[in-house]
Amino acid sequence: MDPKAILSQMTLEEKAAFCSGRDFWRTKAIDRLGVPSVMMCDGPHGLRKQEGEGDHLGINKSIETVCYPTAAALASSFDRDVMRQLGEALGRECQAEDVAMLLGPGLNIKRSPLCGRNFEYFSEDPHLAGEMGAAYVQALQGEGVAACAKHFACNDQETLRMSGSSNLDERTLREIYLPAFEGVVKKGKTRSLMCAYNAINGEFCAENKLLLTDILRDEWSSDAFVVTDWGAIKDRAKGVAAGLDLEMPGGPNATGEEIVEAVREGTLSEADLDRAVLRLLTFVKDCVDQRRSDATIDRDACRRLARKLAGECAVLMKNEGGLLPLQEGRTVAFIGEFAEKPRFQGAGSSHINVPHAVSALESAGDAVVYARGYDAHSDATDAALLKEAVEVAKRAEVAVIFAGLPDAFETEGADREHMRLPDNQNELIAAVAAANPHTVVVLHGGSPVELPWLERTPAVLCVYLGGEQVGAATVDLLYGRVNPSGHLAETWPIRLQDNPSYLNFPGEEGVVTYAEGIFVGYRYYDKKDMPVNFCFGHGLSYARFEYADLTVDKENVTDQETVTVSVDVKNTGSVAGKAVAQLYVRDVESAVRRPVRELRAFEKVALEPGEIQTVRFALDKRAFAYWEPRCHDFFVESGEFVIEIGESSRDIRLSRSIQVKGTVELPFTVTENTTIGQLLKHPRGKEIIGRMIQSSAMSHVDQTDSMGEGSERMMQGMMMGIQLGALVSYGRITRQQLKDLIASLNA
Repeated sequence: MDPKAILSQMTLEEKAAFCSGRDFWRTKAIDRLGVPSVMMCDGPHGLRKQEGEGDHLGINKSIETVCYPTAAALASSFDRDVMRQLGEALGRECQAEDVAMLLGPGLNIKRSPLCGRNFEYFSEDPHLAGEMGAAYVQALQGEGVAACAKHFACNDQETLRMSGSSNLDERTLREIYLPAFEGVVKKGKTRSLMCAYNAINGEFCAENKLLLTDILRDEWSSDAFVVTDWGAIKDRAKGVAAGLDLEMPGGPNATGEEIVEAVREGTLSEADLDRAVLRLLTFVKDCVDQRRSDATIDRDACRRLARKLAGECAVLMKNEGGLLPLQEGRTVAFIGEFAEKPRFQGAGSSHINVPHAVSALESAGDAVVYARGYDAHSDATDAALLKEAVEVAKRAEVAVIFAGLPDAFETEGADREHMRLPDNQNELIAAVAAANPHTVVVLHGGSPVELPWLERTPAVLCVYLGGEQVGAATVDLLYGRVNPSGHLAETWPIRLQDNPSYLNFPGEEGVVTYAEGIFVGYRYYDKKDMPVNFCFGHGLSYARFEYADLTVDKENVTDQETVTVSVDVKNTGSVAGKAVAQLYVRDVESAVRRPVRELRAFEKVALEPGEIQTVRFALDKRAFAYWEPRCHDFFVESGEFVIEIGESSRDIRLSRSIQVKGTVELPFTVTENTTIGQLLKHPRGKEIIGRMIQSSAMSHVDQTDSMGEGSERMMQGMMMGIQLGALVSYGRITRQQLKDLIASLNA
């Protein structure tokens, strides 16, 4: 199958029709030219493949298969190998089921904890999301199955997600909302991206040339094809011109007449259409070439993997007095309906049809006693259930409460209304903790919740939405058969009102303004030094880790060089465990607002008791840069940067300073309205104006004795705001000297 040769034989009508699907899940075939139809399915934490022929509405029952931890859990592993194992397993299953492309991973940023689809997304941090996504894509595509990174871009809420506009500035777009996609494109080499429903600054993503061509194809040099989110199409011809390739879903009415008409009228170039068709033909060819007709799947092995991955993802948030791990033989009470019927995935297009989800109660067996405690389908407290739970807790040495967000609270298509657990669960936790001081809370859910009982509960284990084996994995973690090693991929604020997007989520009349700019998640909380329940990167272990010997290979570098950083990590505990070494970079002084620190690298290492491993990181220009709109590029401001190693954004163990010199000078045009302060921030302006300040030309600043205490500071502050043109008015320079000065500065 030669895509270019086939393209040359296609009629205009065939090309136009080929740019939409055959039905809900398949591309069109072109029988006369030997082009087959290929299938795509929802993912990415399981395979949602419809049984039999995919119907046009996509509502047929899907096959029974294995549900792995969702992205919210997976990101907390901070482990690329976890993503690789998942990608390989799903790739093999897709081959066995003749699926050519799995939709995912979801890379949208967790701007607000209220987004109903947060369980499908990795993190509030773009670097972590990009690294985890790239590892998954590489592994999935290594099995010959295409990935489809979604939802490109700024699709960070469910409220009016199909029609709303996400409005944000250039720097915020580039530093926060695009880097995860960039990483999956450049490092992961994703075969496809799914454009989002929403608009960005008024331009719908399905017809956004800046997004689909200027950035994706020209800047990032990607040959990936772009498919719409299902039903996201607005203007077919405009979409093709902008860089859109495939409209989904398709069907008998998706004939491409709009495209044909636009080409004949001259409003769409046939060359643009040909590029779209060629990308799709190349995708189909790759699918055919990589098809493994003899592929099989061992779902029992997949279930074992799901249990293992769930154990890697859970985060031990709190463990006062070493309450965990539980000792075998102690009287333990499991309380809460989720102990019997675990919540392990979210609702919507990623919902996996699972024949059986293993509960913690089933896994623990006779080792525990059980009380239901609450009705998971209600907010109201059942007095009888509460009383039973308290009595059971009193008789036990340790009470373990299984709590979290019900299905109705988290779903595609609707955002959460608040950040609270159901009232009956909060009341249960408070009552049980009062009855038994040795209370553990196990939290299920895809996003942070408020924790009004936190001070009264000595141990908290967050398992997020851990897949169908979450119950078994939870028991493994509680009893120490698996050592917790997850770290939070998002901040857990004390209350919803603390979140930086609070006043601008979900927006008004279909427009949401990202007024918080780059200060999303820990970038905001740490900048404000705001108390939180649990900070980004936080996670405890049954082992203890120490960090030593932080070294850098260069202490003076340019932004064109790579800095190699190494640090020794030692397990000083008595059990084997996994540490997550997190590397943050801090700009000591900057002319623009920057976060206190930003995650730039991380590595998870397994250590036996007493073992030491040296972890190495490589930092390039992007580790020190911010997006500068004046040059429309990432820019490094010369100066001191601090490299920090920690176990969270607020638990920094070691640091080293280096000097980084930027090799690009910002465009800077001086006019009569340019201020002294602005000039002092520019290298050449600082040199010239600095000489003027030291001369008598600005000597009036010293004449402050008659103006009262603090007058010198006042005059210095005023001087920073003086415009160059005002120097003529003050009689310090002539009009001609002003012209000569401006000409010199602009030379």
